[in-house]
Amino acid sequence: MERQKYRSKQQREAKERRKKGEEKKSIEGEENRREYYIFLYVLTWSMSKDSDADWEPQSQTGRPPAPTPTEGGRERSHSAATSATSPAASPTATPTTGRSRAARRVRGRGRRGGSRGPSRGPSRAPSAVTGEQQWRDVGDDDVEPALLDFVPMREPGPQQRTRLATSPLEFFKLFFTDAVLDTLTVNTNAYGAKRHDEKQVVWHNICRADIYSYLAMVIYMGMVKCSSLLDYWRGSRLYSLIFPPSVISRNKFLRISRALHMSDITADEENVAKRGTPAYDRLCKIKPLYSHIVEACKAHFQPGRHISIDERMVASKARISLKQYIKSKPTKWGYKLFVLADSGTGYTWNFFVYEGKSPGYGKGLSYDSVMSLMDFDLLGTGYQLYVDNFYTSSHLFLDLFKKKIGACGTIPANRVGFPKTTINDFTRGTPRGAIKWIRDSELLFVKWMDTREVVMCSTIHKAFTGDTAQRRVKTAGAWEVVHVPIPAAVKDYNQHMGGVDLSDALIGYYSSSHKTMKWYRTFFFHFLDIAIVNAHILYQQCQRGSMNQKEFRQALIEELAELGTPSTSRSSTSQVAAPPNPAASHKLHYLDEQDEAKRDSTGRAGRRLCKLCHRKTPVGCSTCGVPLCFVATRDCYNEWHTQQGM
Repeated sequence: MERQKYRSKQQREAKERRKKGEEKKSIEGEENRREYYIFLYVLTWSMSKDSDADWEPQSQTGRPPAPTPTEGGRERSHSAATSATSPAASPTATPTTGRSRAARRVRGRGRRGGSRGPSRGPSRAPSAVTGEQQWRDVGDDDVEPALLDFVPMREPGPQQRTRLATSPLEFFKLFFTDAVLDTLTVNTNAYGAKRHDEKQVVWHNICRADIYSYLAMVIYMGMVKCSSLLDYWRGSRLYSLIFPPSVISRNKFLRISRALHMSDITADEENVAKRGTPAYDRLCKIKPLYSHIVEACKAHFQPGRHISIDERMVASKARISLKQYIKSKPTKWGYKLFVLADSGTGYTWNFFVYEGKSPGYGKGLSYDSVMSLMDFDLLGTGYQLYVDNFYTSSHLFLDLFKKKIGACGTIPANRVGFPKTTINDFTRGTPRGAIKWIRDSELLFVKWMDTREVVMCSTIHKAFTGDTAQRRVKTAGAWEVVHVPIPAAVKDYNQHMGGVDLSDALIGYYSSSHKTMKWYRTFFFHFLDIAIVNAHILYQQCQRGSMNQKEFRQALIEELAELGTPSTSRSSTSQVAAPPNPAASHKLHYLDEQDEAKRDSTGRAGRRLCKLCHRKTPVGCSTCGVPLCFVATRDCYNEWHTQQGM
């Protein structure tokens, strides 16, 4: 009991001590708050007093005169004008020679007037004095940029030696020359011999004529689709195709497909030894044909004034690091190519395969890609380039402008160099057709409200030239066509940006690509498609004919087949024999008719399960050796033969 009393006494004393401590802290807190409020009052009073004395009129000795509304092209703000007429700024006010420490700490928050040091505090709201950019309306005047003189290095269109070609085959051989075919033949023979030596099988060398036959068949497969390569040579009624066996045999086609090789096998072995070093070339196996196709595309055609750059995806499921993923593309998985195409015709003029790193300018993938594709020495000056928001940047456009190349493209609002001001910007509920713009030297940034906000950057356009676009809008429950204003940059972008998309569409109509086990053969088929599409464009430009791409490919296939080796396969004129009459080749019989002892008068002996209904039956087909029912209620015999196509 004494111990419990002692503990309760200690607890009461501790509680009293805590209570006294809290009261003491409360008193100290009240005193601190009182001192803090007094300090704020004195600080506010000193600031107001010092501010009135500090911002005196410029007649004060040692201070420059106040700027007039026209000096330096800047207008005086309303607050400055007010301070000039305030009592604190009267000539009778006592001049001061400095500011208090508190006033210097809040520098920039007083009224604007005489000369002051650089502000360290928060900036003021934008005003005319600060010269900050603001979005301008469509009614404001804009300076139209000077049109760059279009001075190409060559005459736009097909070149002089290109115009000597007349047939589809001659235009195709501008890209797949005899030298290219000979190199392809030699490398295919070398790789095929090496591959067959490992399997201890004899390799039969091929010649250029075999390559012609092989190319004819590959192009043919792009026009006539079958689910399997073997179906083209199948002799059944469903696959009785006459052309394939007349051009090349099935075994030879498969043998060439397995051994097709574009690079020298010795160079491949040397490159493999460099794996893991900077000297290793990931595109070594396609480099000979890759380089030649790029040079041929440039040599035989000069783009018009409007060109575009975009990515292209070559579909592939190969497990290789070259494969890329682009969510916005129809072909999301595959090899990525950066392509420069003529906007008017869709001609692929230049391209390179993306290896997972920038080409080498060191200023980012988008900048480096454009500069690598723009062969300035071969193009010339005065071109107008159109790109999407992946490439557009103020840095790139200014560098292109220095080289006398105009540019236009969409741009995200968070891109470096884009105006950050929100003065006079679009607000919620902005109507369709509204236009805002800012000009910064050669760069024009323009916003246009369509179904959503469209933001453009250009060095070749004026903000608004009076163009309109048709849009369908719903008014009072009915749809009607209205004309809304549209910036010239948006209109020209919609017209000229689709060069690469047009090229992709032309390639995709009759693509020669098919499944393959080797990644580099996918590129071979794509290079073949580029050559055919470009050859067709050159043919249309030179011959002025009405031959479409399908007719062009058909004529090319016929000409290649004539140059190929005669096929040793079944003759193309042979007819497929009709199948025999099913009733004449099949006969119904008792399953155990050879052994009469096994069958009684009821016929129950010797029965087996029917192939179709799985019930017991004593009869079946003598030809097929299958037990089948043949009774009034179940005609499994004829039904099963019908299902088997007999």
